[in-house]
Amino acid sequence: MKKTDMLAYREKLHAIRSRLRGDVTAMAEVALRKSGMEGSDSNAMPIHMAELGSDNFEQEFTLGLMEADEGMLGHIESALERIERGSYGRCVQCDGAIPKARLNAIPYTPVCIKCAEQQENQ
Repeated sequence: MKKTDMLAYREKLHAIRSRLRGDVTAMAEVALRKSGMEGSDSNAMPIHMAELGSDNFEQEFTLGLMEADEGMLGHIESALERIERGSYGRCVQCDGAIPKARLNAIPYTPVCIKCAEQQENQ
């Protein structure tokens, strides 16, 4: 892969990472506020059991999204490391070239389409 292409993908990965870090931080603040850990007002306690259930569901949903975003951040960090090593754009399993169309769609992907399909089938 050309150095200019790697630089463009690095910029794209940095932008995604920045957005996700902001999203994770915002979601953490919301989840903490909902759980009452950040100086919440005791008068804000839900009165109805259904309201309490909704709050619990929303908090669990937010925590699930945060976990997914954290996983994606890990993939992004790995992709940035591959750029630094000069191995970005090569499949980590078969060492084949990852098509640019795939990298444009999923810039942090570590595997080619063929290896991704094999992983899904397992």
